[in-house]
Amino acid sequence: MGGGILSRLVIVSNRVATPHRRGAAQGGLATGLLEAMNRQGGLWFGWNGRISENPSPAPALQTEGAITFAVTPLTHREFEGYYVGFANRCLWPVFHAQLHLLHYDRSSFETYLEVNDRWARMLAPLIRPDDIVWIHDYHLIPLGASLRAHGVRAPLGFFLHTPFPGIDLLRALPGQTEILEKLLAYDLVGFQTPFDCQSLSRAIAFFLPEAEREASCVRFRGHRVRVDSFPIGIDVDEVARVARAGHNNRHGRRLATSLAGRRLILGIDRLDYSKGLAQRFRSYARLLEQWPEFQRQVVLLQIAPLSRTEVPEYDEIRRELNGIVGDIHARYAEYDWMPLRYLTRGFPRSTILGFLRQAEIGLITPLRDGMNLVAKEFVAAQPEESPGVLILSSLAGAAQELEEALIVNPYDSGEVARTLARALAMGLDERHRRWEALMGRLRRRDLHHWTETFLKALAGTFLNPSPQEHP
Repeated sequence: MGGGILSRLVIVSNRVATPHRRGAAQGGLATGLLEAMNRQGGLWFGWNGRISENPSPAPALQTEGAITFAVTPLTHREFEGYYVGFANRCLWPVFHAQLHLLHYDRSSFETYLEVNDRWARMLAPLIRPDDIVWIHDYHLIPLGASLRAHGVRAPLGFFLHTPFPGIDLLRALPGQTEILEKLLAYDLVGFQTPFDCQSLSRAIAFFLPEAEREASCVRFRGHRVRVDSFPIGIDVDEVARVARAGHNNRHGRRLATSLAGRRLILGIDRLDYSKGLAQRFRSYARLLEQWPEFQRQVVLLQIAPLSRTEVPEYDEIRRELNGIVGDIHARYAEYDWMPLRYLTRGFPRSTILGFLRQAEIGLITPLRDGMNLVAKEFVAAQPEESPGVLILSSLAGAAQELEEALIVNPYDSGEVARTLARALAMGLDERHRRWEALMGRLRRRDLHHWTETFLKALAGTFLNPSPQEHP
């Protein structure tokens, strides 16, 4: 590993964007990792999205270009316990400050640990001594400790794409001390924001007082782990290019025609209770009530593809949203104007970016979000000659970077409605000034910067270990 250059990157994530899935709409994590792998090459390991009661002890391998995909199915029990049970009914609600949706049982937690250990057994033989291993997100927190137990001595980095919860939230999570101990098995733990780093530091002080905390490192049981923030970015030029093409494709032209000159407010999110869609819709209704001059002049298009349909709480949010949409239409719609268009299906990435280019307002108001790449994509997709306005939740990680957006509290429907009215009235000079500042921030911390800074930091932890590390 002379000169700090490692021979191969190994990425591990819950889902893998295998070649046959590339035409589908991808989330921010999958898109970012795929672009990083296309540049770097290497091995990508994870779940193939399938259920099998007899998974092979070795992953299925497929190579395309510089990327080798290594995938495995889950059994039905693993899917219910590891994915639905502990990852998405325990960790996800706790990490997104929705404790009333926390559902725990010990068997799900044990299955979560078992899957991580099974994956470690499958992955360990594929890892070379000079590889660098980058593990992603809340599904795989224990994987680093399991890889070490199976003899892997390569540098191990972990990146959490969600927020990290504060102490009061973490106290509600059964098994939190064991989760923290396993997190400290990595050489580098990365978060989206400095606030998340502070939350981890406080959690360690509370739950693991024997750990020694330094400025940006933690020593625990003879091992040192670096903790730092690495805000994920986007490929700015690529987003702008695809947005221009999508604006002019068949779907983009149909959308423009259907608006009939009305102004487009756009929200794009997975259908998830953390995205604040109910609050967003009510805020929009308040805009129409308090500023009736915008009636018939604006359209809110909310695209919210279904996700995690196996989790009961997602059925509840669907029913709630359907009721709110019906109420808005009953109160405000006319025979030639539907104020709110609510779609629960996905679209190709080029179409989504084309829609973002058409929107005059990007309405991104999650109740809690690790980063939110749609906010960044909205800015990059905008036409330079007449850019739109980004309205962004203060509780999204992106708000700590995108200071020139109009920042709102998503729980305050009055504030969001007033900010919508302000955005609709904003002049070109102010819109352009804000957009240029935002674009400068996006370019300084783009996708390539995220990848390079994380991997450089991870390589540094391995090249300069403490005396007790990496025997």
